[in-house]
Amino acid sequence: MIEDDLRAAFARHEPLTPSTGPLRAAIDRLAARRRRRRQRFQAAGVTLALLAALGVGVPQLRPEQPAEDPLPSGQPADSLNVLLVGVDGFGEEPQYRLADSILLVHIPADRSRPYLISLPRDLEVSVPGRGIDKINTAFFDGAGQPRPDLDAGYDLTRQVVAGLTGVRVDAGAVLTFAGLRRITDAVDGVEVCLPNEVRSWHSRRTFPAGCQRLDGAASVELLRQRRYLPDGAFDRDRNAQRYAAGLIRRAVAQDVLSNPVRLTALLSAAGKDLTVDDDGVPLTKLLRVLPELKSVDPVGLSLPVGPLTGNVQRVRLDPKQGPAFFAALGEDRLAQWVAQHPEQANAVR
Repeated sequence: MIEDDLRAAFARHEPLTPSTGPLRAAIDRLAARRRRRRQRFQAAGVTLALLAALGVGVPQLRPEQPAEDPLPSGQPADSLNVLLVGVDGFGEEPQYRLADSILLVHIPADRSRPYLISLPRDLEVSVPGRGIDKINTAFFDGAGQPRPDLDAGYDLTRQVVAGLTGVRVDAGAVLTFAGLRRITDAVDGVEVCLPNEVRSWHSRRTFPAGCQRLDGAASVELLRQRRYLPDGAFDRDRNAQRYAAGLIRRAVAQDVLSNPVRLTALLSAAGKDLTVDDDGVPLTKLLRVLPELKSVDPVGLSLPVGPLTGNVQRVRLDPKQGPAFFAALGEDRLAQWVAQHPEQANAVR
């Protein structure tokens, strides 16, 4: 009798029970996100493959290419776009604020040479949930507070960059300044070649014009400078391109990219201050295109922006050249663009 009463009670209340569909969907999304994060951090072992795409070919690393593991669209000749985000922080605790450096690496379909495209941190863009603001706020909004999430900060930055440029972002990575300092020290310093003297706003240090090897602390100090530079943050972006090229040259000179033990040691130096995105193209796949590069010398490019207005804290895309530049990027015509606009190209060494 009691069992029959319980069955009747459950039958009466069953229509009032909420659907499990939304809850199951939420659990599935959370599980998928956690799996994706684990994949990203596990992919840190191939981060230097991404950095190699910045300008140094390493044919000795060419792996076997499984027939069932194609590049995007199943066409090995496709162009690739890799997003690199550098973020500053205060101290060793996870208190990352804004994206100080946003670099889009474009590898053309003809594998002629890599292109490094700096996106100014003060560029006005549309940020979901915030409206029109500077592009570096996307990382802050995505990462959240009080314990910021590098992964989530990258996700929103990637969304904004894809919307701005109109191209897909195939892979990417985030590195904090703390991680950059440790990686630089792990390779015994990086040579950076500066066209002009740089004075530190944070200390009395002067970085002379010419080539010089910098340790981790000095590299971070250089990359934070913009106050005394003629073009401010634009010159800082150019120095970031020069540092990236110097880091790769140093890694190749020490045989890091072809030595698993040294590679593991270098990546371990970054620790929690490095995260890798492999949602688009796993970075291991990028290795397959490096031997195909006809030139390992990268071309550094500045985004065409309009003249500064009263609000010098923000810059806007040049209304004519900006869309034309993104069209050239999307149509894989950057070589022609550089030939027509040589003033937008930067020397990286």
